[in-house]
Amino acid sequence: MANVNKVILIGNVTRDPEVKFTSKGSAVTDIGLAINRTYTIDSGEKREETTFVDVELWGRLAEIAGEYAKKGRPIYIEGRLRMDTWEDKTSGQKRSRMKVVGENLQLLGSRSDGAPRSSDGVDSPDAPAPRSSTPARRPTTPPPAELEDDDIPF
Repeated sequence: MANVNKVILIGNVTRDPEVKFTSKGSAVTDIGLAINRTYTIDSGEKREETTFVDVELWGRLAEIAGEYAKKGRPIYIEGRLRMDTWEDKTSGQKRSRMKVVGENLQLLGSRSDGAPRSSDGVDSPDAPAPRSSTPARRPTTPPPAELEDDDIPF
């Protein structure tokens, strides 16, 4: 039987990430993600719930997150679930928690500071605007109208 372990999340970063390095020099960081859900109950009252998820990033993704994924920033994460288990040092009990190991990330939101975007799609105040040897093409269809969350069918 086939197995799939795929997670796709969009949420807001809950704290500024701190990048650490392993003894072999690999970058690693943990970020917290807050994912909000708004729904309406039978009586018509709107409710909101927030789910907090821990995401672990490695290598270049960890470095990008450390530099650009600041607290409150919306971010898209693709990854896989991993169960961490350990023994509690104080009580000796076995503990576990589910974590997402990020395999791709994309910074979302507007570039309100007007900073140019580097070729890897990350906002960078020092990066020059990307240049292309081919002339820019005009889109053949107009951009879609801006949608509100209530307009999206899923």
